[in-house]
Amino acid sequence: MKNVATARQKDLLTFVYEHIVTTGYPPTFEEMREALGVSSNQSILDLLDKLQRLGLIKRENGSRTLAILHLGYKVLGRPALAPVLGTTTAGLPAESIEITGEWHPISADVARLKEEMFMLKISGDSMINAGIDDGDAVLVQTMKEFVSGDIVFAEIGDEGTVKRFMSDDKPPYVYLKPENPNYKNILFTDDVRLKGKVISILKNSQWVSAK
Repeated sequence: MKNVATARQKDLLTFVYEHIVTTGYPPTFEEMREALGVSSNQSILDLLDKLQRLGLIKRENGSRTLAILHLGYKVLGRPALAPVLGTTTAGLPAESIEITGEWHPISADVARLKEEMFMLKISGDSMINAGIDDGDAVLVQTMKEFVSGDIVFAEIGDEGTVKRFMSDDKPPYVYLKPENPNYKNILFTDDVRLKGKVISILKNSQWVSAK
């Protein structure tokens, strides 16, 4: 594992990690040039391309799209990070509140999952019987297929909510179920889009599995 990346490549990877931890964002090309003492963007691009081919990072156009992958964290020997994308409700659906620049460490076991993950802070009490309380945070694994009983993050139009996905053989057939009797089921319509499955809950700085 130590020989996966050259010293120069690891220097850049380390800088990217520390910049995210410190500022909440990947560094710009200018910041990477300054950190490594090079004068051209091409030198940085060459290093990034090599890191990407090694499976240590992924990126699209631009430096701000950088993301460190599981193997990259393993090479660095650092905890994996997940971005906190915003606050969503465990109550009535409400517009998500964007929170930029906040990341949180996640466990090594979770970091091995191939799908992208993100965190959401919870506002509301509609999922208390599933152990998700107001003020908790949840870790969401993006996926395209879901099974009945999964706790999901769903977008309903421009609004977001965390509920339990249910698929029955009797009416209302497919719906989003709150885990609090004070709230009503949300019927599944064309406006509902399931964005990911809640796999862990952060309570009092401790991760617990979602059930």
